[in-house]
Amino acid sequence: MRKLHITSVKPGDIIAKSIFQENGNVLLGLGVQLTERYIERLKQLGIDTLYIQDKRTEDIIPEDTIRDETRKEAVDTVYKTMTTLMDQPQIKRRTSLPDFGSTFQKVFREIMQDLSSRKDVLVNLSNLHVMDGYFFHHAVNVAVLAGVVGLAKGYNQQQMMELGIGALLFDIGMTQVPKELWSLRKELTAEERQRLQYHTEDGFNILRSQHNISVVSAHCALQHHERYNGTGYPRQLCEKNIHEYARIVAIADVYDALISPRPFRKSYSPSDATEYLFASGNTYFDLDLLKLFLQHVAIFPISSTVLLSSGHTGVVSRVNPLAVNRPIIRILTNEDGSEVASPFEINLYDKDWMSVTIVKTL
Repeated sequence: MRKLHITSVKPGDIIAKSIFQENGNVLLGLGVQLTERYIERLKQLGIDTLYIQDKRTEDIIPEDTIRDETRKEAVDTVYKTMTTLMDQPQIKRRTSLPDFGSTFQKVFREIMQDLSSRKDVLVNLSNLHVMDGYFFHHAVNVAVLAGVVGLAKGYNQQQMMELGIGALLFDIGMTQVPKELWSLRKELTAEERQRLQYHTEDGFNILRSQHNISVVSAHCALQHHERYNGTGYPRQLCEKNIHEYARIVAIADVYDALISPRPFRKSYSPSDATEYLFASGNTYFDLDLLKLFLQHVAIFPISSTVLLSSGHTGVVSRVNPLAVNRPIIRILTNEDGSEVASPFEINLYDKDWMSVTIVKTL
């Protein structure tokens, strides 16, 4: 299969990976043939990339970071909890959601089982969901990314669970914010900005009231917008004064936000997103944690379609764990844009191809 931007797919293409609704249910499943109507509707729903079947790349199958079944259950749990709080914004007492903590412990335990079963975790997030589902899928992605960092740091079982619960629920305070403030395309007024920023304290108050959620997990909600240099909110904390869990969640939050399409901008490529993060090391984010995070992110995920400096285009077939920015590419077109007679692979890490670079993801 190969991953393509929505503007590059055409009627007759076959979907190779399912696309999800906001609650985690399938919108268009594996094997569906695209029509002009489907393509236009997907654009309206904010889907900007698709996985398409291609005989030349049918053996290239990206390994999901977590299984579809795990993702669906996690997104559904986040969806039900968050929408309950949105519908009844004054629900904050532990009696309102008696199994709140234990429910999310079960969800993150399944995520951890998926992550732990992989020999080398190199994160590949597909983000194949409608834009209205961003809030719910984003929570799951942040938990996955944070879990990868926790594993890399050697956290014990209790630490992993504290981090995972905090990551799944870090943005729960947004359920108390008027929905019209979430995706404004204009500059916020001072009053609107203050109300939006208060979601960190709202989230902390919701989580700390739950008897089976650790207060350090609640600090992920409170501090995920604090910045390493003290320019964040709500308390302008800096460096190690920000809890390590919150520093991890902050990185995961921004990375997944960047690679996701938003109402006010297109998505960044994973390579552009990692460039932005690295440039912010020890300014907005803890550089040591950032380096650890970037060691486990696929800058050019398997099945991505890329343009090379040589003029060729191809699909990433494998990732080199020793040099994630120099993957193996299956060449599909020549420099002039014509299809190659027989696709072949080049390893950008080999000395013969060291002068060739990836220009952009298509």
